[in-house]
Amino acid sequence: MDGTAGTLYDWVGGDEMITSIVNHFYPKVMTHPDLAPIFPEDITETMKKQRMFLTQFLGGPPLYSEVYGHPMLRARHLPFEVTPKRAQAWLACMQEAMDEAGLTGDARDVFYGRLRDTAAHMVNTPDEH
Repeated sequence: MDGTAGTLYDWVGGDEMITSIVNHFYPKVMTHPDLAPIFPEDITETMKKQRMFLTQFLGGPPLYSEVYGHPMLRARHLPFEVTPKRAQAWLACMQEAMDEAGLTGDARDVFYGRLRDTAAHMVNTPDEH
């Protein structure tokens, strides 16, 4: 991507890739001992919101904002204990989902870098000692 070849959303493969990543990601989250406790049992709505958010986050259509308003990620996550350990677990699940969805190369690196920065920003509770 040279900065003029469309958005990161286009570069990663658009809706098809985002949907694939989300579909691979949430089964991992729901079985992860550190993550499952902070997610609802029925993740249907969560998956829908994540697909919409990631679409917008990567420069695609503003699907999330059109329905839910500004993402306000940190504020929306404050009710949940997002620890450094949980942020790392979330990122590990996302890496596995990207692997399974077949996202590789520079597009993956840039996407993952943005997710890594965002996950660090979401931390609102220290790890227990």
